[in-house]
Amino acid sequence: MINNSNGEQSQMRMIENATRRQVTFSKRRNGLLKKAFELSVLCDAEVALIVFSPREKLYEFSSSRIDFTSC
Repeated sequence: MINNSNGEQSQMRMIENATRRQVTFSKRRNGLLKKAFELSVLCDAEVALIVFSPREKLYEFSSSRIDFTSC
């Protein structure tokens, strides 16, 4: 359940219309990438984000060069 702007609760569900779903994905993906960048700058945090689209395309953000092979 999520609260809408009126304070009422509604259920989150998949967007049925494929075009609207793709537009929403693109907008939310860009917003998420922007927020990850802002978090890294404002808080001096190391942030890594990986997003796969429904078509299996990879989108990624890293605030620095992170070497996972040394972990």
